[in-house]
Amino acid sequence: MQFSLRFLWGTSVLFVLDLLSHCAEAGVQIEVQAGPLYRVEGAPLSISCNASGFISDSAVKEFQFQYKKPGKQTNMNIISTGDQSFAYAKFLTRVRKREIVLTHVTPNSVLFEILSLQRDDEGEYTCAVVNSESVYRETYSATTTVKVIDNSLGVSSPVAPSLSYNEGDALTVTCQASSNTIQHTHLSLAWYLDKDIKTQLIMSLDRDFTLRPGPGFEGRFRAGLIRLDKTGEVTYTLTMAQLEPSDGGRLYCQAHEWIQDPDLTWYVIVQKNAGETILNVKARELRPDSASLSVRVSAQQAAVQEGRDLLLSCNIDTENLEVKFFSVAWFRSSIELARIGPTGILTVGPDYRGREKDGEFRAARIGDRDYRLILQTVRTEEQGEYTCRAWPEDRGQDGAFTQGAAQDSRPLLISITTAGSGFSVEMPNNVSVNEGDALKLTCKVHGVKGQLSITWQRKLSSAAMFTGVISLSQEGVIEDGTEFRGRKIRATRPAGDTFTLELDEVTSADTGVYQCDVSEWKINSRTNSQSQAAIVTVAPTESFVEVSLFSRNNMATMGENVELMCRIRGMRLPVTVTWSLQRDSTAIDNILTLYSDGSISWSGEQHRYQLKVAKQQGQTIHYLLINGVSHREAGSYQCRVSIFQESVHKKLQASNKLTLIVQNPASHLILTSTRALTGSINTDVELQCSVSSASSLSSRYAVTWILQQPAQNTTILTSDQFALVTFGPHLEVSHIQRISTKRTRGIHQPRFELMLRQARISDAGLYVCEVVELLQDPSGEWYQLPPVSTTTSLTLTEPANDLHLDQREQQVLASEGEEVHFNCSLMSAASSPSVFYKVTWLYTGHGSPTVRLPLVELDHTGLLTYPENQAPRGLQERLRLSRPTQSRFSLEIQTVHEGDSGSYQCQVEQYELDHEGLWQQKASVSAGPVMLSVKATESSLTIAKEDLDLNVSRSQDFSISCNIIKTSRPESGLQVTWFWQERTETKPRPVFTVYRNATLQDRLGKGGLLRFVHPSPNQFQLTFSKPVPQDSGVYFCEVEEWLPSVSRGWRRVAAETSGYLTVRVYSAGDAEAVSESGCNSGVWIGILVGIIIFSLLVICLLLLKIRQAKISHKSLGQSLWVEQHPLNTKPSAED
Repeated sequence: MQFSLRFLWGTSVLFVLDLLSHCAEAGVQIEVQAGPLYRVEGAPLSISCNASGFISDSAVKEFQFQYKKPGKQTNMNIISTGDQSFAYAKFLTRVRKREIVLTHVTPNSVLFEILSLQRDDEGEYTCAVVNSESVYRETYSATTTVKVIDNSLGVSSPVAPSLSYNEGDALTVTCQASSNTIQHTHLSLAWYLDKDIKTQLIMSLDRDFTLRPGPGFEGRFRAGLIRLDKTGEVTYTLTMAQLEPSDGGRLYCQAHEWIQDPDLTWYVIVQKNAGETILNVKARELRPDSASLSVRVSAQQAAVQEGRDLLLSCNIDTENLEVKFFSVAWFRSSIELARIGPTGILTVGPDYRGREKDGEFRAARIGDRDYRLILQTVRTEEQGEYTCRAWPEDRGQDGAFTQGAAQDSRPLLISITTAGSGFSVEMPNNVSVNEGDALKLTCKVHGVKGQLSITWQRKLSSAAMFTGVISLSQEGVIEDGTEFRGRKIRATRPAGDTFTLELDEVTSADTGVYQCDVSEWKINSRTNSQSQAAIVTVAPTESFVEVSLFSRNNMATMGENVELMCRIRGMRLPVTVTWSLQRDSTAIDNILTLYSDGSISWSGEQHRYQLKVAKQQGQTIHYLLINGVSHREAGSYQCRVSIFQESVHKKLQASNKLTLIVQNPASHLILTSTRALTGSINTDVELQCSVSSASSLSSRYAVTWILQQPAQNTTILTSDQFALVTFGPHLEVSHIQRISTKRTRGIHQPRFELMLRQARISDAGLYVCEVVELLQDPSGEWYQLPPVSTTTSLTLTEPANDLHLDQREQQVLASEGEEVHFNCSLMSAASSPSVFYKVTWLYTGHGSPTVRLPLVELDHTGLLTYPENQAPRGLQERLRLSRPTQSRFSLEIQTVHEGDSGSYQCQVEQYELDHEGLWQQKASVSAGPVMLSVKATESSLTIAKEDLDLNVSRSQDFSISCNIIKTSRPESGLQVTWFWQERTETKPRPVFTVYRNATLQDRLGKGGLLRFVHPSPNQFQLTFSKPVPQDSGVYFCEVEEWLPSVSRGWRRVAAETSGYLTVRVYSAGDAEAVSESGCNSGVWIGILVGIIIFSLLVICLLLLKIRQAKISHKSLGQSLWVEQHPLNTKPSAED
């Protein structure tokens, strides 16, 4: 049997646990990506949707996607996995063309995709799962928001369509990437090489500025031969130090724009490529006669003025150059100027040895391939053709060199002009221009005798090399430099001695040193050459352009027209202006963008906005007009300005933020009602409130009826603007059945009525009619005006009252822990059998004398209830309500607390059944209050106090007794502490403590030398074992009495000390000194033994008499104990 019970118990536990586990399971949850998701028009959109919490995870779920426009309330079906005809007409064509698809990834997840976003795809997207289970649990849909923004990513590469280089040359190309998106985005950029067969990544700069070389370029990247640098705000430069023939192909750069979604993941919203450049890399030419040796000569300037320096460079190239030796020589016509041997030894020709000593002639090897010759203070006779010649040198076993076949460079013509010709060039030293304006440089020539040519050059810094901008030959032929190809640049000669350079729409990147090189020619021979440089500074746009936003009225009333003005000063170029709005702490939303070409891009449903542009002297003002402003248009506005120059977006500093506050119009609502109304119980009562004045003829109203009574306020019902009625949460069903409401509309004066059927005495009070007026904003949304209320005081009368209670005030004094009884007696009342009574005991505390709390109710049907309220802690749990007689109601408080003090009052209601069998209240009356005062228990702790002297030896134990004669209450808690004080000390020290929870504490660390016994409830004893002379002193105990307080817990009520025990501990050497006291102690021991013997005799006599008494009782026929024969009480007058 025991086994069966255990089995059943275990089975029940497992069943309950299984049931609880199923109940604890999370309900169905649908998850989509958190919004808003910012995506670019024309780009793809993908939204993942995942379902969890279904009973069967393996079953394939059916998903649906719906769409809702911003500010609209209606959902439109897009696509479903289970219904091919699910889509509305707006999306049906795109679904059939598979431009919108919904694909199952797993049985519980799908991927929703739009291949190309359209502008009106902006809105809310809801993913819903069709519930195929038999139960409904939690949520079956989730919503996210999609914002469609413009594609403002611009990518360009100012590189020639075709580039040709030799193997080993260096390549530098630039790419510019920028975006005009107002959201926080990052850009990444990569260079690619397209070889028809495949596309190779050369180098990329990620959104977090991490460099990544492409496959096959890692080694060259680690060797420093490939670099990708961000050299400006929008400029990215790719450098390849030593080109290889395999680098040939179509070169282009690609930019990606990234945005961080609310789930903190980064997403590419758009990518764009710049134009391609065909790169040709020519391999080294192999010549049999020169072992593929290539020699080139170049000069810093081919036309040098007499007295200046001539710098010639010689470059050689061949296979395995690093392991070979060469000799290099410079020639002018057939005259050898200098030679550098295979070991680097310089040999100077006889014509220049003297100038070498003077430091005017130097030649050196500056690299594996490069050699340099510097000739200072050149002369006119040193002009002519210069050639560089190189010989390969083979080193033998003995270290001797064998010279191979020579290889010459192409001759280079150097012209030397005379200084005394009077030929000079003049140009301003410093030129400043604003970004976006045109740069114009003028170069004026003096002392002209022949034809002139000019070359305009530029370098970014003083340490950089000049690069060609544009040139104008003596025949009038113009040739553009590669760096400025595609720019609006002109080189003109407005006068015979004047040359101009004009560059339109300059940018900050055009800052640098510009130089004009002018050459004079006579019969195809350059005779003179002069140059002059100017420092050009381009002031950035943000340094002189000012953007500010203001309005004449940024605090508007609903429905008014608002005009915002964005003022742009100092800008001459066409600009792009973007208007944005930030509502509360939400993300920034685009309103619209006015591009520099006049086109407008609207974001979402923005039909309430209009634009206007006005150009004034030195400034342009863009107006944003809001027609009929509503709360939807309230928020922080900002205008952002950017320019699009050279295929690059440049954002300027945004304007200040301007907060538009939209206020509701002032309410003109006035209500009228009857201030006081008197009715009779058990009759119908109608309360009314009317609108005598409204803010608009199209206003709608929400009405709330509230009953205010001294104990509480109760919401009866609420009727919204569509007349939908909602009853208050605290109304009982019986109350709801007696209430009805209606509204009637007179001539512009609506009236609201509240009907109370069969009114009860408890329906009396103040009835508040609170009306909220609602108006429609320009977009059709309802908004509320401040509520207006009116009050009607309802008084209910009842028939002549024959119900009377004792109205005298009573005073009751009790001690904490006692029981208290209150009586509520009917002095007179109806005696009909159809009359019943409901009694309620009310409590009023000292802290809130105006609030009466119902403690317990015994209604007329005999139902006993304890209403919820803020009564003292645990008071209701200790109440006992009874009706010992027909006319008396008794309330008992068990174990009264100190906090129970206050006023107690009995309220009696008289009920009678009507002819329909319904209860009707006939009367209600309250008895006089009972004032209860509860006082805390006082202490009566008493301890035996007797001073004693005790002499003991080291071999004797001694005990200290603590005898308690009397305590305040039987449940008192006692805490006993023994103290010890030496004769020379003034303060006693605690020895041992027994706490009231029976916890023991050795205060002196005596350990096993102390023994504690508790032989009886009021006797405590501490024994010292093996004392030593140092234990001599005065001993006593202290007793603390603690009483439980129901309101404050345990509290200490008293503390008493015992008498003093003086103990002297002596050793063997002290026997004589204490002999006298020893004799005295022997006498006392004898007396004690005699007393004990006498006590035993008395106890034996008492036991004998008790036994005889029991025998005599057995002979009696019945017992006289009170329990078996209770005394009859005298009947009371009530009974």
